[in-house]
Amino acid sequence: MPPGLDRLDHETIVGWLREADPAVLERLWARADAVRAAHVGDAVHLRGLIEISNHCIRHCLYCGIRACSDGVTRYRMTAAEILECAREAKRLGYGTVVMQSGEDPGLTREFIADRVRAIKAETGLAITLSLGERSDEDLKAWKGAGADRFLLRFETSDPGLYHRIHPSLPGTLSDRVAQLQRMRAMGYEIGSGVMVGIPGQTWEILARDIELFRDLDIDMIGIGPFLPSPRTPLGGEAAERLRASADEQVPNNEEATLKVVALTRLVCPEANLPSTTALATIDPATGRELGLVRGANIVMPNVTPPAYRVLYEIYPGKACIHETAEACQGCLERRIRSIGRTVGSGPGGRRRSGPAAVTSSLLPTSARGRGDPRPGRH
Repeated sequence: MPPGLDRLDHETIVGWLREADPAVLERLWARADAVRAAHVGDAVHLRGLIEISNHCIRHCLYCGIRACSDGVTRYRMTAAEILECAREAKRLGYGTVVMQSGEDPGLTREFIADRVRAIKAETGLAITLSLGERSDEDLKAWKGAGADRFLLRFETSDPGLYHRIHPSLPGTLSDRVAQLQRMRAMGYEIGSGVMVGIPGQTWEILARDIELFRDLDIDMIGIGPFLPSPRTPLGGEAAERLRASADEQVPNNEEATLKVVALTRLVCPEANLPSTTALATIDPATGRELGLVRGANIVMPNVTPPAYRVLYEIYPGKACIHETAEACQGCLERRIRSIGRTVGSGPGGRRRSGPAAVTSSLLPTSARGRGDPRPGRH
């Protein structure tokens, strides 16, 4: 790659994803952290997560609260409970609340719009919604009520793999990328993300996921490892049937996830990137910190009442599931300060500036000078 190019091309991204040499990867980690510091600064913004319902009409093969999961105790928080969680987030100093649920028609257009207006009126917090695939009428009503952002993970850019793991509802065609584009036109900041290590996900597919983040100019990007739930087909035999060949299947481990975080920071330097709960789940000791020093700048502490939090089990063993909101805040703030970062204030929205250059120094060692895009493959 000639010096001065401002984008990593597809083959170079694949090369970095395949890289296995820890010494070489140190260059990627350092560059991602430097780009993070230059574009979004040292502040780590905390966004209070409210898991308002675990009802869902979808049959996604990977999610523990899918419609047909056995043994799930369903709940839907009341209006008063949701507002109380937002008050708690405000008291703890967070600048944003994130209202998340399964795809639940019981959360009507009017109910969510009323909650958005009430939270805005009383707390002034930024409001992010993560409620699945919804009609344009719903989305416009919620934006008009005051919602600022909407998170909708496309999970994988590969259409075939997507429809295998995320069946459409009868009479509809699931198209999350199209919804993201429509929401951007409505004035939302848009968030998306992927799982790393989905059975059937190859390095080529994962590289295209990263490129799609860049092409869609996503404002907030959540990246976590695929964690199988025993309540789902991908927690059982279906996972083996879908898996790619041994040298092509992306592992659902910490290193692969962190490589995606770092590369995403390089191609989307202004985006807000959370260090996800899933990372903390597979590495409780240092997962959050590693995400933050390899490109991330957001964490999402849970302010859902613990009695509901344990029921929102999209995968088993979720980190911090039994902690109070106050204990979670204290833990995260200590972790943030332990790596020399500061706790952010305010809503923490995307800060737009000019493009950042990504030069040939970002090529893996084995790719520079001889055109080999596949470092670590022998």
